[in-house]
Amino acid sequence: MAAAVDLGRLLGAVDLSCACCLQYFTEPVWLTGCSHSFCRPCIIEYCKGRQRAGCPLCREGFELKDLRPNRELAALVNLIRQEVKEEELETRHEPKPSGAVACSDWSSAGRRRGEKEYTSQIKSQITKDFRCMKEYVERQERNTLMFIEQEQKAAQEKIEETIHQLCVEVNKLTDIKAQTSNLPEGHRYKGSPSTMNKNTFDEKLNVVKSAVEGLKRKLEILLLEKYAQQLPRVQPPDFYQETSVCSLSPESAAKNPEPMISSQFSQWADDVTFDLTRVYKRLAITAQNKKVMVSSYPTDYEPSPNRFCISQVMCSQSFSTGCHYWEVITKDSDGWAVGVAHGMIGKRDKLGRTEHSWCIEWLGPKKQLSAWHRDQETLLHKDKPLKVGVFLELQKKTVSFYSITDKETLLHTFEINTSNPFYPAFWLYSLERNGSLTISHTNRR
Repeated sequence: MAAAVDLGRLLGAVDLSCACCLQYFTEPVWLTGCSHSFCRPCIIEYCKGRQRAGCPLCREGFELKDLRPNRELAALVNLIRQEVKEEELETRHEPKPSGAVACSDWSSAGRRRGEKEYTSQIKSQITKDFRCMKEYVERQERNTLMFIEQEQKAAQEKIEETIHQLCVEVNKLTDIKAQTSNLPEGHRYKGSPSTMNKNTFDEKLNVVKSAVEGLKRKLEILLLEKYAQQLPRVQPPDFYQETSVCSLSPESAAKNPEPMISSQFSQWADDVTFDLTRVYKRLAITAQNKKVMVSSYPTDYEPSPNRFCISQVMCSQSFSTGCHYWEVITKDSDGWAVGVAHGMIGKRDKLGRTEHSWCIEWLGPKKQLSAWHRDQETLLHKDKPLKVGVFLELQKKTVSFYSITDKETLLHTFEINTSNPFYPAFWLYSLERNGSLTISHTNRR
């Protein structure tokens, strides 16, 4: 069908499959916290027996009350299903060539009429879907502006009331001053309640502004990323041209000095690199396989049965004996996890949530640093580390994590099961565009 929607291109540009069941969405819902979408039956089954759970993709906590219907995604899924059904019917009932010229002309005319009607239906459906999205945005705009007007009116009334009270107090003070020559210090007016009210109003405006920016971000993801069909794909990692830490000029190095490896760990320093076969498709690996970065579009990696289905990556090197140490620069990401894992970790297993992985995790929105193993969280009550050192002591069956500045500060130590080799493993917050982790260059002493 010449005028019909190119189904292959549409499916290639839009991810319409649920991350839980890997099928087309059924009754899609989105999480109010992180905006990820799932089938309603899948996410309810995922939360079964738990009052609060973590998002299957980014781990942000949510409850069932946080689910909202994703009507735009449902409309798009229905459109795709209708297109698939029409293509199947067309293939099944496609007329065979006829020797008679009149019959051939009649069939061609019929097909043209059918294509025109089908194209008209597609346009009508798309117009209807975008009208729904437009009405939703306009409704949100009206509600937001109304809220601002109401808050502004309430703040103005409060200020006027305060001014009136001040005038009364000033009159009283004037009368007292007329009777006494020295006004006691304690009776003098200090501060301005109107300023306090204005600060409260400004805080509410900032909350509204943040909410509007969040809505804008969601619409950008929906309209620009999911609907765009002609955006360039990310090139394979070999084509990235990035400057590594080693290639910085002396002037740049002087401005941005890297902390030196502590002498107590340098003798065990290992050169580790990210594994191109065990990295999520929306994570781009650059800088000689030393840097991993969140990408807006899938990267053209070679097919691999062990590739992660969530925003994680492992290193190629594994360790079974001895002591080993490496460092990771974490300052360029506001949502990450650094840890170790057995090679048998599943491609859908989240780091620190199974018996085969151990990690520390920073969640920027919560400003919270935690240690995770077997889905058990330990709050560390520490500031965000800008650089993390990992020390693996297989003889003692421990792995320790350090915050590296001009000195090393112990964050947490796990006891580990050494029955299988260990791999360095990492997680990145999938919605933080261009957030990255970089393996720091280390030299063995």
